[in-house]
Amino acid sequence: MKELRTKFLFCRLNPVVLIRSISVFLLLFQGVFAFGQKQLVVTKREDVLLRLHVGDAFVYKAKDSKRRHDTYVRALADTAVVTHMDTIPFHRIERIYFRQHKFYNTVGAALVIFGGGLFLIDQLNEVVIRGGKPNLDERTTRLSLGALAAGLPMMLLKKKSQRIRYPVRLMTVDRGSIFYLPDKRTRIE
Repeated sequence: MKELRTKFLFCRLNPVVLIRSISVFLLLFQGVFAFGQKQLVVTKREDVLLRLHVGDAFVYKAKDSKRRHDTYVRALADTAVVTHMDTIPFHRIERIYFRQHKFYNTVGAALVIFGGGLFLIDQLNEVVIRGGKPNLDERTTRLSLGALAAGLPMMLLKKKSQRIRYPVRLMTVDRGSIFYLPDKRTRIE
């Protein structure tokens, strides 16, 4: 009878023991809960150039290598990126490859739209409103070709990589950082 009573006492949950075990569990796994909230950020002075989350594609060139490595971010540590093959410390990354969009790309697109639109409006005006045949007006043609010639290279020239050296920094940010931005992409689960 005593054996049954002692077994039954061990099955009861003591509130103090329950609170202690839950707090120990939370303390042990606190790092795991915060581990998925980190982001890899490439900054130039105070501007964020690139923000990577866990699972994003990561293309880089190491300092001792001549080839590009295509991989994905599996996890983020404070001073390293964990990929599907290995762990790369930040100080070993020489260059990160990603498409950058600059203001001159926007200006170039606006010039291309202006040049093409001006030419089309001039031709539409000549044919529909005036009722004549399509012809090339010298002033309009010169202006539209100049806008196209200036805007097309500005629109198409895009920087494809960023070298990691001062003033460009590579860092891992948590929820409390000013560089942190919540992931607004939809996840399929």
